[in-house]
Amino acid sequence: VKMGTRFQSLLAFLLSCLIFISAASSSEQKGDGTLRIGLKKRKLDRANRLASQLFLKNRGSWSPKDYFRLNDANSDIVPLKNYLDAQYYGEITIGTPPQKFTAIFDTGSSNLWVPSSNCYFSIACYFHSKYKARDSSTYKRNGKPASIRYGTGAISGYFSNDDVKVGGLVIKDQEFIEATSEPGITFLLAKFDGILGLGFKEIAVGNSTPVWYNMVEKGLVKEPIFSFWLNRNPEDPEGGQIVFGGVDPKHFKGEHTYVPVTRKGYWQFDMGDLNIAGKPTGYCANGCSAIADSGTSLLTGPSTVITMINHAIGAVGIASQECKTVIGQYGQTMLDSLVSQVDPRKVCSQIGLCGFDGTHSVSMGIKSVVEDGVSSLLNEAMCSACEMASVWMQSELSQNQTQERILAYAAELCDHIPNPNQQSAVDCERVSSMPIVTFTIGGKPFDLSPQDVRLLILKMFVRALLITFNLFLGQYIFKIGDGVQAQCTSGFTAMDIPPPRGPLWILGDIFMGPYHTVFDYGKTRVGFAKAT
Repeated sequence: VKMGTRFQSLLAFLLSCLIFISAASSSEQKGDGTLRIGLKKRKLDRANRLASQLFLKNRGSWSPKDYFRLNDANSDIVPLKNYLDAQYYGEITIGTPPQKFTAIFDTGSSNLWVPSSNCYFSIACYFHSKYKARDSSTYKRNGKPASIRYGTGAISGYFSNDDVKVGGLVIKDQEFIEATSEPGITFLLAKFDGILGLGFKEIAVGNSTPVWYNMVEKGLVKEPIFSFWLNRNPEDPEGGQIVFGGVDPKHFKGEHTYVPVTRKGYWQFDMGDLNIAGKPTGYCANGCSAIADSGTSLLTGPSTVITMINHAIGAVGIASQECKTVIGQYGQTMLDSLVSQVDPRKVCSQIGLCGFDGTHSVSMGIKSVVEDGVSSLLNEAMCSACEMASVWMQSELSQNQTQERILAYAAELCDHIPNPNQQSAVDCERVSSMPIVTFTIGGKPFDLSPQDVRLLILKMFVRALLITFNLFLGQYIFKIGDGVQAQCTSGFTAMDIPPPRGPLWILGDIFMGPYHTVFDYGKTRVGFAKAT
C-alpha cells in the first residue's frame, strides 16, 4: 500500500510540473493539392530548461559520432536531439476510429513512433497518449522488433501497421513503431507524444518507409516538397505551419536560395564561412556541412567557432588549461608559422602536438614525462586546443591585427570554450549590443540577431504555487524572467564532428524561425527565404 501511495504521489508531483499549452493546431487541405498543418508552439520556461539541463548532464555515453551511425550498415542508432526544447509540434491520428497524438515533425530523423498501450514500466508513457491496437479496425500486426538507442537509454518496442492521418491526408497501412519503453525525464516532461520523421529513408530504423515517402508515392501531394514556417510573432497563438506538397507564399518574401543535398539521410548541404559582426571567422572558408533540423530549437556548431561567438557575446565558458598551455608554450611559434604562410592545418603537426593525415590534424597520443618520472599520454585535448588556436590566429591575421593582439585574443578565447552539448550563460544587460552572426549559404548571407522579442506572460503551476514569468525569446538568445531574476543563455551549442563527415552545423528552429525553409525532395535540395 505504501509503495502504491508513493508511486501515486510521485505521479501527482510530476504532473504538477508539466506545462499546459492552450494553443490549438489546425489543418487545411487546399484545392491546389497542398496540405497545410498548423503547428503548436512550445513556450520556453524554467521547468523545461531545468529538465533540459538534467538531460544534458546525464546523457551518458553519447558522443558526436552517434549522430552519424545510422549511415553504417545494420545500425539502428538515431541521434537524440534536444527535443525538450523543441517548440513546434502538430497533431496526427492513427487507426480507425482515429486516435489522436501530438508529434514533432522532425527533419532530423525518419521514423514515426508513438507510445504503445503495452508500455507499462516507463513513467513517461503515463503522461502521454498511447496507441491501442485493439481499438483500431485497420490495425495490422507486424511485430518486427525496433530499438532506437540514445545516450541515456533507448526507445524500444515493435513495428505495427495502421492508417495514419496527417491533416486531411490518410496514409493507409503505414508502418510505425509502438514504443513500449521510453527514457526518463527527456520524454516525461515533453509536451509531444511522439516523433514523425521527415528525413530520408537512408536513416530509417528497420528500413521502414517514412510517412513522407508514402505521401509522395501514393500521389497524396501535388509536388514532392514540404515547407516550414515557424511563427515568431509573440502575440499570435499559432505556432507555425508545415505545408506538404508546396509552399504558402504569404509566409515568406523574395526568392528562396536553394542548395543541393550533399548526403542523403539528413537534409545535409554545404555552407560557406560564418561572420561575427561582419568579420569572417575563416573556419568554413573552404566549406562546411550543415543540416536543416526542425527537431531542435538550438543551433550547433564546431567548438572552434562557438568559442569565438561566446567571446563576442560574453558567454561564460570553461576555462581550458590545455588551451592556455598551448598558447603559452607554442603561441609565438604557431604565429610565426602562420605569418610565413604555413597551411593552418599543418601548424600543429609541425610543432608536434598533432599528426597530419594529408587533409587534417589527428591526435598522436604524444608521450611526456611528468615530474615524478612517470610517462603519460598527453590528452588529445592538447591537439584540439592547438587546432582551435590556429584558426583563431589565422582569423585575426586576415584582419591585419598585431601579433601582440593576436596572442592576447587567443588567450582570451581559452576562457570561453563551450561545455559540449550545453548552452552558455550570457549577461542579459548586453543583449542589445551583441553582434550579428551571419551564415553564408548558396553564396548569400543569412543574418541572425540577438534582439529580444517580448513574448506573452506565462503562468504555470509548480509544486502548487502559481508563478508568473516574463518570457523572452531572441533570435539567438533565450531570456527567462525579468530584472534581477532574469537569466539569459546563448542558443549556440558546441558539437565537434570529425572529418570526413564534419565540421558540421545543425541549424535548428533558431535558424528556421527567421528563414522560411523548403525541403525539396523531388530535386533533393533545401531552400531558405526571409520569413514573414
